[in-house]
Amino acid sequence: MNMSTHLLYNDFPTFLRKYFPYKVQKISLNAGFTCPNRDGTKGWGGCTYCNNQTFNPDYCRTEKSVTAQLEEGKCFFARKYPEMKYLAYFQAYTNTYAELEGLKRKYEEALEVEDVVGLVIGTRPDCMPEGLLRYLEELNKHAFLMVEYGIESTCDRTLQRINRGHTYEDTVETVGRTAACGILVGGHIILGLPGETSDAMVAQAGILSDLPLSTLKIHQLQLIRGTRMAHEYDINSADFHLFTEVNEYIDLVIDYVEHLRPDMVVERFVSQSPKDLLIAPDWGLKNYEFVVRLQKRMKERGAYQGKKYRDSEKRIIFAGDKFATE
Repeated sequence: MNMSTHLLYNDFPTFLRKYFPYKVQKISLNAGFTCPNRDGTKGWGGCTYCNNQTFNPDYCRTEKSVTAQLEEGKCFFARKYPEMKYLAYFQAYTNTYAELEGLKRKYEEALEVEDVVGLVIGTRPDCMPEGLLRYLEELNKHAFLMVEYGIESTCDRTLQRINRGHTYEDTVETVGRTAACGILVGGHIILGLPGETSDAMVAQAGILSDLPLSTLKIHQLQLIRGTRMAHEYDINSADFHLFTEVNEYIDLVIDYVEHLRPDMVVERFVSQSPKDLLIAPDWGLKNYEFVVRLQKRMKERGAYQGKKYRDSEKRIIFAGDKFATE
């Protein structure tokens, strides 16, 4: 096992300590981007589950500049940790979906802010043009950089149903291109999307393990007010399985992590939406409280990351900081 000292999975803070000798915190930014499935390029209305209010903190407003958002975010965190350094997290919507020169200005503005030591760029697998990737490849030589792709599911039928506007093959191709440039790649998936069984979700862990992903965010499906998915739920709730019992979700996550490649870093397991927007599930748990329960259950089950991971004929292995096929 390649576990950190006290955890039964590879956690994000331990991963960051490989790159920084000090504590770092991500500051979320809303840089005013949209998405190709919102503006008509690929579709309208965005993903059926999406309401970006669910992950934008108060300081994260489009009328504020990147610098202003970062400075306010720094003030928010510096009260507890005055020596903290920061990663500018371009989070809201698709943060590579604009003209190259405009993107460069925003990324470089963030890196000019004092105590900002790197970038995390959230985007979609179908929004990484070659010119931008070449720029990021060069930027990566001078600053910490991670590109985080919204994968959400490995099933094309699910991706079509939730109006993602891309296929899983897009994910495979783009994650591979990005990692080949030496850039750290993160992924984001949602457990509990309509139509996906528990067995299918667990099998997804093995499928994603074949990608050169450094990190993975796992989130439970949350039903959010004002979304198309909430309307679909009102029409046919039987088509959904929301994890109203937290212990059921914990056991699913453990099954998932057991089938995950042992070296992949699991950044988080849950998402927390504002109470006034959340329909279900509402567990009343903070992220750290969920992790405490998860670890306790993993110990009870004798579980650990990669316990049920199996080599395949063409498995991507981790060697130092580079991936290679075996």
